[in-house]
Amino acid sequence: MYKEELTLPGFSQNTIQTPIPENTAATDDHVSDGDENLERGNWSSKSEYLLSMIGYAVGLGNVWRFPYLAYKNGGGAFLIPYVIMLAFAGMPLFFLECSFGQFASLGPVAVWKAVPILQGVGITMVLISTLVTIYYNCIIAYSLFYLFASFQSPLPWSDCFSWWGADEACSRTSKDPFCNLTMDNGDFEIVNSTWLQANNVTCTNGSNIYVPHQGPSEQYWDKVALRRTSSMDETGQIVWYLALCLLLAWLIVGLALSKGIKSSGKVVYFTATFPYVVLIILLVRGATLEGAYKGIEFYIGSQSDIGRLSDAEVWKDAATQIFYSLSVAWGGLTALSSYNKFHNNCYTDAIIICVINCGTSVFAGFAIFSVLGHMAHIQDKLVSEVAKSGFGLAFIAYPEALAQLPVAPFWSILFFFMLVTLGLDSQFATIETILTALLDQFPKFLKSKRIYLTAGICSIFFFLGLTCVSQAGIYWINILDHFCGGWGILVAAVVELVGISWIYGVNRFIKD
Repeated sequence: MYKEELTLPGFSQNTIQTPIPENTAATDDHVSDGDENLERGNWSSKSEYLLSMIGYAVGLGNVWRFPYLAYKNGGGAFLIPYVIMLAFAGMPLFFLECSFGQFASLGPVAVWKAVPILQGVGITMVLISTLVTIYYNCIIAYSLFYLFASFQSPLPWSDCFSWWGADEACSRTSKDPFCNLTMDNGDFEIVNSTWLQANNVTCTNGSNIYVPHQGPSEQYWDKVALRRTSSMDETGQIVWYLALCLLLAWLIVGLALSKGIKSSGKVVYFTATFPYVVLIILLVRGATLEGAYKGIEFYIGSQSDIGRLSDAEVWKDAATQIFYSLSVAWGGLTALSSYNKFHNNCYTDAIIICVINCGTSVFAGFAIFSVLGHMAHIQDKLVSEVAKSGFGLAFIAYPEALAQLPVAPFWSILFFFMLVTLGLDSQFATIETILTALLDQFPKFLKSKRIYLTAGICSIFFFLGLTCVSQAGIYWINILDHFCGGWGILVAAVVELVGISWIYGVNRFIKD
């Protein structure tokens, strides 16, 4: 079928793809002589597109969320609903958005000229991406701070050092509780466990007095990295070193996107591949550690519980993880695919990217839990007692485990550099989504001012993100993370499916 025969309602013929005449040279930085589309430009190569999409889909959640969900929901048995959801929900939605954007050569808002009444779906995606990108770069700022802090020996969170303000509650080992003991004469006396053992006395139920305890990595996270206030009501001050790390993160993003996909496509050759190098190194090192097998068994081995598959919560977690891991309904897949050449095989691309993304999640779990298994072994604890999710895994549990390895700063530098690159890839695509939406809406005014638009957006988002690097910033991040990635995205995805399948018509979409 020839391209001239394919026209969505509301699109002019040259909106879809505009071939460059042979005697016309591209004059814009974002358009080269080999591009089909004079107005928007195309990816310089297929590999740049694939790496950008992989970098967008593979993010921090693959490392700090999937492994936790797997062990929580039955270990290896969790892979069954996970793969089923990938095949029947993830891949079809992923392919739908990629083909939609590639066919129309428009971003997530303008592409809805196909169904004008649903342009609000694209606006919703861009607005949610905007809110997410503000706090997501703050997480990259946390990773940068820990990366710089890792250039010390010993690592500052390896013990309760007074120079960073560790208090009496800080201890590498948990403190035994005291006992409020009733003596023979009727008096009450508080005694420690040593006295109880020496006098062969047992503390009765309800008489234990537990001593507040924080490990050094946990207290370093609260008191140094965040300088956390007691509640959201106490905003406190902006943490200056986090603000500088946030500024650095936005400078990197702005420079990488200065020429759009032509510049970011070159950067992803490093940022999209480096995390895999680090994961392989961490897995090889972790597998050689004593007790690593405990973590692997806990993650996906003998701890697997096939009976959990009867629990609807397991299937919900599998669907949710697939949905958010592949980044469907965020607008980024449509935006990045809109820069493809018209006859690109996006069907094969979708399969490759989805499989790599989900395979990365499983692979990262082995790298994470092998090291956590070692930490549980040397501390004589269960793996469940040291395993965490989200911020707790990335900035407390795993750094604590790395601090116990020989040459700890080296492993810590590798890990946090990996987190930085994982986050930046996703950030590049999210900002590109916002830029694409604006450029599609105001092409005559903004096309020639792309670099100023990029600088302006990054600057605005930096100042908006300062709230998230205040002493109460972590509370704002948790709130934004909880509400922005929730029902809004789910509703947008459902309406997107209804709009394309029933209003525009699935048969007409397939014919296109």
